[in-house]
Amino acid sequence: MLNPKLRRPIVGLAVGILVGSGLAATPATAAPIAPADINTFASSLDTRLGARDAGSYLDSSGKLVVNVTDAATAAEVKAAGATPRFVARSGATLAAADESLKVNLKTPGTAFAVDPVTNQVVVSVDESITGAKLAAVKATVAKLGDAARVESIPGKISLRISGGDAIYSGGGRCSLGFNVRNSAGTNYFLTAGHCTRGTSSWNNGSVTLGTTAGSSFPGNDYGIVRYTNTTITKTGGVGTNIDITGASTPAVNATVYRRGSTTGTRSGRVTALNSTVNYAEGSVSGLIRTTVCAQPGDSGGSLYSGSTAHGLTSGGSGNCTSGGVTYFQPVTEALSAYGVSVF
Repeated sequence: MLNPKLRRPIVGLAVGILVGSGLAATPATAAPIAPADINTFASSLDTRLGARDAGSYLDSSGKLVVNVTDAATAAEVKAAGATPRFVARSGATLAAADESLKVNLKTPGTAFAVDPVTNQVVVSVDESITGAKLAAVKATVAKLGDAARVESIPGKISLRISGGDAIYSGGGRCSLGFNVRNSAGTNYFLTAGHCTRGTSSWNNGSVTLGTTAGSSFPGNDYGIVRYTNTTITKTGGVGTNIDITGASTPAVNATVYRRGSTTGTRSGRVTALNSTVNYAEGSVSGLIRTTVCAQPGDSGGSLYSGSTAHGLTSGGSGNCTSGGVTYFQPVTEALSAYGVSVF
């Protein structure tokens, strides 16, 4: 789904360079954890429990459910304010299955992640995986027994192109993700790593914006550009009416929003964390998998909820007519890697 006019696959779904931020979304109250904190709570509890839990997700009431396999961990989860759920496969079992696939499944057009709701690793195959390719993928997955399963997704998994406020480098077009700054007050913007790879100077079609200061793709999919233009207004939001003030990784089943120039603002839910996607250009791990639709022109930009930044659009399959799957680079990883923050 690459724009044939571009000399390389580049991604980007911009947050405004000259304007503020996107759609307002105020979650309802959920006890005992406030909705504004639920994503951070889920992430911190998963980190604390490590392999003792087998993933977590939000139920239909917005309550955090944590998968466990022993009574002691269940008691700890309950004491923390979440709901324990006993499952057959441990976090260690699922992690081993995921690692096995990272080694043995590199076929472009496939992706995989732990699904905490079904307590399995789900391997997604797009429409390009047929015949002998499909048989080979199924054979690889079958070696993991009931710890993994195969599902088909519409369209073809690919890196998405341009969108939002356009930014250009070397004849290619991408889009800005989030404006950020470091502790010294130096301004930068984040975008996808396959945009910044092999590029230097950036402009918005009329004036120079800045120069690439860092890039990571494949493996990750984030990059950073340092502003050299001191006169252009740099806002810290998405669209025109939301100020992004923090960043976190969303919980599974959390409602999230994506903003793009092709299909506008769309919403959906998170279906998995730490997804691995095998693009034709290389594999990327640690991505957020969502049901938010996207099309060429929507990519590379912001995934968010309320005033919290979650990710940068990496790629996906399908479209906003038939539906599809979209993957996002967690923005927290990029912020940490470059020592910057949203504002």
